[in-house]
Amino acid sequence: MITEIRWHGRGGQGTVTAAKVFADACLSSGRHVQAFPEYGPERSGAPLRAYNRIADTPLRLHCPVTRPDIIVVADPTLMDAINVAEGAKENAMFLVNTNLSPQEVRKKLNALPSQKVYTVNATKIALETIGRPLPNAALVGAMARISKLVDLNTVLEDVKKSFGKKFSQKIIDGNLEATRRGYEEVMEG
Repeated sequence: MITEIRWHGRGGQGTVTAAKVFADACLSSGRHVQAFPEYGPERSGAPLRAYNRIADTPLRLHCPVTRPDIIVVADPTLMDAINVAEGAKENAMFLVNTNLSPQEVRKKLNALPSQKVYTVNATKIALETIGRPLPNAALVGAMARISKLVDLNTVLEDVKKSFGKKFSQKIIDGNLEATRRGYEEVMEG
């Protein structure tokens, strides 16, 4: 079985990094993965999409995800700007970075009763843990919990590996805490 994920965010929010780190964690747990971005105008703040495919068998499909099983929205303003639910399967899951409740987001998305809606205030978590509004680590933690594709410890190891190459221990520790909190604080509605 292939799980297809579409991430919606804006340039500079770490959405592409989140998709990559999540894929790396799934790879570390023995799965086959793909992670790739789709950019529009390459500038900070511009809407973008990133994609993952996760499977137990080798992946041979190489195209954008048009019928996602999971849709992650890193920037909640995109729900008012574009149709983030486009192509969502009838049993799709939505994970939205917002301070709204899952029930409020369900109405906003006009989600089907068979679709699950999860929310996590990833920006608030990021501000409290790393001091910057970068929701990616908290979203990766929340994704581990809702998707059940990878366990939290594997994700934490991959966050440490990914961020360890570029950042100070303080930044790494903040991202690890953000990942943990995203896992713990995600809400289902």
